[in-house]
Amino acid sequence: MSVEPLPNIDRSTLRERVLRALRSAITSGAYRPGDHLGEVELAGRLGVSRGTVREALRHLQQEGLVTAGNRGMLRVNTLSAEEIRGLFRVRAALEGLAVTEIIARPDRSAAVAALRAAIDELAGAGEDFAAKVEADLGFHVRLCELSGNPMLVESWRHLEGRIRVTIMNRDPEEAPAMMTPGRHAPIIEAIERGDLPGALAVVEEHMAAAADHFTSTPAR
Repeated sequence: MSVEPLPNIDRSTLRERVLRALRSAITSGAYRPGDHLGEVELAGRLGVSRGTVREALRHLQQEGLVTAGNRGMLRVNTLSAEEIRGLFRVRAALEGLAVTEIIARPDRSAAVAALRAAIDELAGAGEDFAAKVEADLGFHVRLCELSGNPMLVESWRHLEGRIRVTIMNRDPEEAPAMMTPGRHAPIIEAIERGDLPGALAVVEEHMAAAADHFTSTPAR
């Protein structure tokens, strides 16, 4: 009896699946900032080789989700207060550029409609912390996308891992007040009016408030 040969496993696909699984575990809070990420343990849990896990962890280091500590031991990244403030200053600059380019576009009204839809998703998240985080970040990504500047979006995406680690470093009960439709609406309103100074001021204040929240001492 002849047996059909088994197809070769696509290692690139396997590597991507492992990468997505580890990224999701970190950004969902299953692994918290400071948690050790051991190759042997992860390989056993995922049913893959240590080499595949090592490749995925190396990629997560480049994204800023994972960092090497003593003796090269890998841990979920933890940002210092200075790094968090720097992160949100860069976000303010990028999203300030986004609103600048949106206001200059002839189809500004279409962008306003898209941003209002993004706010509706945030409102629909209710008290579900994970859904609220996704909707909040979704609004800001959409803001960058509507600028029509792919390099701006790519720059924002490069920060996303660190943004998520910063958010997950706090308990869900401490979700910042800026993760609400009311805190995002003024950005849209300023864009709709074509009020560039007003839009920039709102974005700056939004990011400054987030930096203050994430660098404050957690409530006990």
